[in-house]
Amino acid sequence: MILRQIELYLRRSGMSATTFGRQVARDPRLVHDLRRGRELGQRLRQRVRAFIEDGR
Repeated sequence: MILRQIELYLRRSGMSATTFGRQVARDPRLVHDLRRGRELGQRLRQRVRAFIEDGR
């Protein structure tokens, strides 16, 4: 699940959820919304995975 990957990345990197959302999607509430049940579209999901894999 994408949220699990994001949570692991946030823990490892020390990045805040707000910063992650801003950098990936220009949406500071992205992670908060995912935690509340938001589903991502395919394109944004791919962008999130690419960001995590790049290890920025």
